[in-house]
Amino acid sequence: MPHPMGPFRDLRSYLDALRARGDLVEITAEVDPRLEIAEIHRRVIAKGGPALLFRNPRGADFPLVTNLYGTAERVNLAFGARPKQFLERVVEAAETLLPPTLGKLWSFRDLAAPALRVGMKRVGSGPVTEVEEAPRLDRLPALTSWHSDGGPFFTLPLVLTHHPHTQKPNLGMYRMQIHGPAETGLHFQIHKGCGFHLYEAEKAGQALPVTVFLGGPPALTLAAIAPLPEDVPELLLASMVLGERLPRVHDKGPHPLIASAEFAFVGEAPPGVRRAEGPFGDHYGYNSLVHDYPVFRVKKVFRRKDAIFPATVVGRPRQEDFHLGDYLQDLLAPLFPLVMPSVRKLWSYGETGFHSLAGAVVRDRYPREAIASGFRILGEGQLSLTKFVLMTDRDVDLADFRTTFETVLARVDWSRDLIVVSQTSQDSLDYTGPKVNHGSKAMLLGLGDAVRALPERFDSGAPLPDGVRAAKPFCRGCLVVAGRPYADEPGQAARIAAFEGFRDWPLIVLVDDAAEATATTELFLWTTFTRMEPAGDIHGRAQHVARFHVGLEPPVVFDCRMKPWYPEVLEVDAPTRDLVDRRWKEYGIPV
Repeated sequence: MPHPMGPFRDLRSYLDALRARGDLVEITAEVDPRLEIAEIHRRVIAKGGPALLFRNPRGADFPLVTNLYGTAERVNLAFGARPKQFLERVVEAAETLLPPTLGKLWSFRDLAAPALRVGMKRVGSGPVTEVEEAPRLDRLPALTSWHSDGGPFFTLPLVLTHHPHTQKPNLGMYRMQIHGPAETGLHFQIHKGCGFHLYEAEKAGQALPVTVFLGGPPALTLAAIAPLPEDVPELLLASMVLGERLPRVHDKGPHPLIASAEFAFVGEAPPGVRRAEGPFGDHYGYNSLVHDYPVFRVKKVFRRKDAIFPATVVGRPRQEDFHLGDYLQDLLAPLFPLVMPSVRKLWSYGETGFHSLAGAVVRDRYPREAIASGFRILGEGQLSLTKFVLMTDRDVDLADFRTTFETVLARVDWSRDLIVVSQTSQDSLDYTGPKVNHGSKAMLLGLGDAVRALPERFDSGAPLPDGVRAAKPFCRGCLVVAGRPYADEPGQAARIAAFEGFRDWPLIVLVDDAAEATATTELFLWTTFTRMEPAGDIHGRAQHVARFHVGLEPPVVFDCRMKPWYPEVLEVDAPTRDLVDRRWKEYGIPV
């Protein structure tokens, strides 16, 4: 029997629960997986609408479901409250049981039964083995989401690999462009678990066995995107979220198959083979470009008889990944102080694509301890992709960005509290650096008592520097100004920093459109932190170099204009927009 609330044992039981709640719409009209379905999805998610089950995708042999996690309510339904309660008790036990005593152990006896249910279990067969066939990826309803995309992609794949030497598993989620009936791309970077596994396999001249699942327990999706330490198996997190051992079918390929999955694609990544992949409209809201990536050659497909193909659509935040990311952060929040004792709270901002900006409440018990905390964050698993970290020792709600930002701006000493580390790696989807995978990172500290009163208003009639069209506060202490296009005046940020009329503002954010950037907190975050690279785009009224540190005099300017080498912002093409406008009533979606 399916649980009244999650976690759910497979995709079917989750869909049944959504259907019972009136939160699933089934679309029987023939709809095109190329562009049309993605635009329907975007409109529905923008309105907080239901999950969408497309029964008749054009040119495909299987139905397609999207928007599974497109609201906070659906995410909470999928996973329930039990996983967080269990983790909180585990952390409490870890903090309490040293030194262990019988009394202490007895007080945590409630953890014994759930802990025994975490892990894997072997089963003789499962729904995923109902059909075994040769690959025909061209018959799947894989989505082409944007007119600039290089083709159809798997967007919710669960990619399983094992380390060639230690056999430790890694479950990740990476977009996979379909290159042909039996081949896809594998868009994983070197710093991801599967990337490490391929690196080791290629050193030995070996192919890397790969199994890709679609569907199964929603807990697998959550585990695959979780920012876990490298040595923590994602499958164990999935089992913990599920609340029971994960059933797997053995002897069907190089890896056991998730018994309740909809599809399992079994194959390998051949050593040394790379193929052009992309473009792809990614979760930063831009069109990531064509680059060479490994390939996945499918040898065999296992699936349910009536398999359903799950997919998502990514693009300018907020999309489905935003809601999943926020749930994950809330779920894993109790673990951060355990793993990083000087970090009391940590939050990554989904409005920036998560990796562009994080905030942290840290301890500052001795001079500059906060810097050690910042490096600890930047050295932890997927958190190492973070580009900019705001840190304070004040007890703020990090999810409240305006308050957090004002807290830091009121306390920052620009001569010492901006730490920029250049010549670092950078997320492959972030094009703000000098070249792909290269960039910089920054930590901005706001510690102790406030050192300044923050200005709140800017006189709309006040004079502006040459080339500045508008100036509008985003929050106390932060003034957003619209300047010339970067190509017309690359050095405008430094000139603005020297303008006497901005002297009272600790931070100026230079953008292309000040009205848009200040319209909402979401737009400010997206515009500011996805369009700046710390080592290249931060300027002060003056700067001083001492002991290999660059200190700035305020106002400090972040140059967040679009640069000529940035990829284009994702926009819906007119023919697709018009098609969906024209057909909307046929879809029968009540939003």
